[in-house]
Amino acid sequence: MLPKGLLKEYSRAISMMTRVMDMLTVFAAGWLAYIIRFGHWQMSSSYVGAIAISLLVTPMVFSFFNIYASVRGEGFLKHIMNLVQSVCMMGFMLAGLAFFTKSGDTFSRTWFAGWMTLAVLLLILCRCSLLLLLRFMRSRGLNERRVVIMGAGELGTKFADTVQQALWTGFRIVTFMDDKAADKPAAIHHIPVIQTPTNLSEYLSRSDIDEIWLALPLRAEARVKEILFELRHHTITTRFVLDIFGLDLLNHSITDVAGFPVLNIRSTPMTGINRLVKAIEDRLLAAVILILISPLLLMIALGVKLSSRGPVFFKQQRLGWDGRIIKVYKFRTMYEHEEENGRVTQATIDDKRVTSFGRFLRRTSLDELPQFINVLQGRMSIVGPRPHALAHNEMYKDSIHTYMQRHRVKPGITGWAQVNGWRGETDTLAKMQKRVEYDLYYINNWSLGFDLKIIFLTFFRGFFSRNAY
Repeated sequence: MLPKGLLKEYSRAISMMTRVMDMLTVFAAGWLAYIIRFGHWQMSSSYVGAIAISLLVTPMVFSFFNIYASVRGEGFLKHIMNLVQSVCMMGFMLAGLAFFTKSGDTFSRTWFAGWMTLAVLLLILCRCSLLLLLRFMRSRGLNERRVVIMGAGELGTKFADTVQQALWTGFRIVTFMDDKAADKPAAIHHIPVIQTPTNLSEYLSRSDIDEIWLALPLRAEARVKEILFELRHHTITTRFVLDIFGLDLLNHSITDVAGFPVLNIRSTPMTGINRLVKAIEDRLLAAVILILISPLLLMIALGVKLSSRGPVFFKQQRLGWDGRIIKVYKFRTMYEHEEENGRVTQATIDDKRVTSFGRFLRRTSLDELPQFINVLQGRMSIVGPRPHALAHNEMYKDSIHTYMQRHRVKPGITGWAQVNGWRGETDTLAKMQKRVEYDLYYINNWSLGFDLKIIFLTFFRGFFSRNAY
C-alpha cells in the first residue's frame, strides 16, 4: 500500500510533471486544431514554430497566474478561473507577437481560435481528471491528512468550517478536543467533540492522527506550552492557529526578524523582488502605451482647448504611496471654476461644470490617459487603488477605519474596484466602503498575474461605465 502523504513527499517531482503535462496539452490542442481545420496531421513548419513558442511561453504565463502554487486549502473553481485567464493571456501574447513580426497572415485565424479553445478545454479536463484521481486516493486513505483540532471554541469552530468546505484538499478533521468538552455540543459541523485525553500522545498514536492544530486563544500561552511539552516525544505535525480573525489584516504573513518569528498584521506587498517586478511592469507598459497613444493624446488636447478656455491638463494633489502627497494629471473636463472654502465636489449626473467634450472624455475614461505620465514619473502604477482628492481622504478616513490602508501601494489608473463596477461618484458611505473593500482585496492578493488580469478586464469593463460622468 502507498504511504499517506505520498504526493507531498514527491511534490517537486509532481510540480515538474504538471508543467510538462500542461506543455504537452497545449501542443496536443494545437495539433488537434490543425487536423480539424486542415484535415491532415502533417503540420507546416510555421505552425510547428508557433506551437514551439507557446511551449516556452506556457510555464512562464502559468506561473504568473499561480497555476503551480499548491491548491491545498484553495477553491478548485478559483484554480480553473486562473487557468482560463492564463490561456487568454497566452493567446494575447502570441497574437501580439504575430502582429509585431508581421506574420499574422501566415496562420489561420480559425485554427488559432480553435487552438486556444481546445487548450482551455483539455487543460480543464486534465485538472478534473487529476482531482478525481486525488479524491479516489483519499477515499482509500492515500495522501490524506487526518487532523485533530485542540479547542472547540469560536476560533476552532470557524477554522474547521473553512477547512470542511475544502475537504478535497486532503485535510480531514476527525475530532475536536477541548479541556471543557462537557460545556460544548457533542458534535460541531458533524465532527465529534471529546474531552482532552489524559495521555494525549498515546491517544494520537492509537488514533493514527497525522496533525494536531492548536486553535486556542492567545491568552492560553501556558496551556500551549503544556501541550507541546506533553508531545515532546511525538513526531506528529503540530500547528498553532493564530487567533487574529478579529484584527484588520492587510497582506499578513509570518516572517523572521533577527531570529524572532514576527506576525506582519499590516504590511505592503511591494518589497524586495515584488517592488522591482512592479516597477518594471509599470515603466515598460507605460512607455509602450504612451508611444502608441501619442496621436490620440494630441487630438484630445486639441479638443480640450477648443471646448473651453483654460489649460489642457487638470492637476490635483492626491495621496500616493504611504500617504505622501503627489500631483496627478488628467485632461481637463470642466469649465474653470473655484469652489467655496476649498471644497472638492464630486461630479454628478448632468453636472453643469462639465463641458460637452469633457462629458465624452469622462464617459470613456479618456481623461485619465495623462496619468501614464504619472506612472513614468514613479508617482502612480497602472494598477492600484484609485487616488482620491485630499478632502475626500479627510472625509472618509474616520468613517471607514481601514480607509487609509489602501495607500500601502501606489495608486493606479485602473484597479480591482473599477473593473468590478465600483467607480464614479461615491454619494453614499456604503459605496466607498465597497470600493475600499475591493482595494484591500487587491493589496492582499497582489501578483503580477493579478495585475495582468485587471489590465485585461479593463478593456472590457473599465473604459465604459454607467457610473462614469
